[in-house]
Amino acid sequence: MAWTKKILRINLTSGEITTEPLNMEWAQKYLGQRGLATKYFTEETDPTVDPLSPENKLIFATGPLTGTCASTGGRYSVITKGPLTGAIACSNSGGYFGPELKFSGYDMVILEGKSPKPVYLSIFNDKVQLKDASHIWGKSVWDADAAIKAEVQDPLAHIAAIGVSGEKGVLYSCIVNNLHRAAGRSGVGAVMGSKNLKAIVARGSNGVTVKDPQGFFAATDAGKKVLAENAVTGEGLPAFGTQVLMNVINESGAMPTRNCRDTVFEGAHDISAEAMAEPRRSDGKANLSTNQACFGCTIACGRVSTIDPTHFTLEGEGKDRYKHASGGLEYEAAWALGSATGVNDLDALTYAQFLCNEHGLDPISLGATIAAAMDLYEEGVINDEITGGLKLNFGNAEALVKACELTGIAEGFGAELGMGSKRLCEKYGRPELSMTVKGQEFPAYDPRGIQGMGLTYATSNRGACHLRSYTVSSEILGIPEKTDPLVTDGKAALVKAFQDATAAVDSAGICVFTTFAWTLDDIAPQIDTACEGGWSVDKLMEVGERIWNMERQYNMAAGIKGDKDTLPDRLLKEAAKAGPAQGLVAGLDKMLPEYYQLRGWSTDGTPTGETLSRLGL
Repeated sequence: MAWTKKILRINLTSGEITTEPLNMEWAQKYLGQRGLATKYFTEETDPTVDPLSPENKLIFATGPLTGTCASTGGRYSVITKGPLTGAIACSNSGGYFGPELKFSGYDMVILEGKSPKPVYLSIFNDKVQLKDASHIWGKSVWDADAAIKAEVQDPLAHIAAIGVSGEKGVLYSCIVNNLHRAAGRSGVGAVMGSKNLKAIVARGSNGVTVKDPQGFFAATDAGKKVLAENAVTGEGLPAFGTQVLMNVINESGAMPTRNCRDTVFEGAHDISAEAMAEPRRSDGKANLSTNQACFGCTIACGRVSTIDPTHFTLEGEGKDRYKHASGGLEYEAAWALGSATGVNDLDALTYAQFLCNEHGLDPISLGATIAAAMDLYEEGVINDEITGGLKLNFGNAEALVKACELTGIAEGFGAELGMGSKRLCEKYGRPELSMTVKGQEFPAYDPRGIQGMGLTYATSNRGACHLRSYTVSSEILGIPEKTDPLVTDGKAALVKAFQDATAAVDSAGICVFTTFAWTLDDIAPQIDTACEGGWSVDKLMEVGERIWNMERQYNMAAGIKGDKDTLPDRLLKEAAKAGPAQGLVAGLDKMLPEYYQLRGWSTDGTPTGETLSRLGL
């Protein structure tokens, strides 16, 4: 129940299309989506595989609650070995594509090999075809989406596609569905491009069956009531989106600014949620038009924005294309493209976000890589000759926009930016200027001002990530209980608890934003009434812990061991200059040994035999 119990397997090399039953023994141990697909991936893929080789696999996976009436039941994940990090990659997306894949009758699609020519995959229930994509290879996500919809002639079909950045191997290219929702991190789009797979289009007419319909409706209704009555999920996120955090994090002294030179950004208000809602444009309108929701979501944190038509970013071809584009700024993008680069031009950032949507770029890694390039430029390590005339000073909005345009098509200096900040800084002899963990750029929270996030970044299995353990919820917002962001005490246990719980949530097919209001006490009844097997809070926490250790095992076999659980020296040695965290560095050395002990790992970060045995690994 809730699972379709069927997998679609595509051999892109031979063109063979087969189906097989879902391994239900694994489903009971790993639930779905992130956990279950990672189990399949780790069983079938050599940890030492080159991420961009045909031997790497790419899995699109739904969860048991995907496509149901559970609030936010619109999620899917893409699992592979990430080219940006060389680590396990699981990138999560919302929108409407995931449910459509589930309605077609499949829990997951496993893609193997490499097509000899560009193709896209068409899934209309049991009619599954590989179709020629030569005519859309080289097109942006938006143009490819329009072309495929015209071909399939079904307005209710939903498409996940890559842009030119994915075709050309930009290492943080992503997979975009519904024009502006993305499986965004770790370079899953580059893996898709390496397989000559341009897109997947899905349209299904099957429903999702649950174990106990009446019990499920009662559990999901109760969950929706909790979300509606919560200040964050019922008020803050619908009104302001994730951008509600911009001023909050800045005032907390945890805003990574100018490539982490600073922890407070003087231009934060100019690019905040409040600024987005103010009618400040030349035509009297605001940047923000409205909010929007993904499938089944009762939170509706998504943004719909427009750009001031008189702004420099709308000169030439972009004037009509981006004036009423899809999506809008969310916090991580506003930080990476804005605070990290020192740019406080709201229209320029909105335009840059539209570029990320159209070309399939992770805005976190893109903005952070441009910030690292600006650091290199201001240090005199790179110059106008190397950048192709881009004057990459911090705060230069025009240079930021041009850098985004070039990276989207992997041309000029954009091709170098497409390597990510780790490889870029290494190339020019200044690796310390890359603000990464395991090769992935970290997001919008400075660990000097939010200590738990330092441990979160250092230990994340997919490289630096906030969505693996969002301790900001506790340290800044006081959810589920308030902890002091400036101290290290208790943070090891906090991070472990968040990591395990989040792994379970990611595997269910719902959005992690629900956990601003829900605990597993709210989630377990929804899964238990939907799925066979008996799903308690304790079982979900064990599933989450099992998933975390499985991912760790794969990474270690890939050569990513405990010595990679660290942070850039800038955070460990250079104290915050201003704000509440002034004088502090990230206290990773105090938290990491305790974290290893709580995890049941050795002092070098290796899961012990006892821990693996207890978890059935």
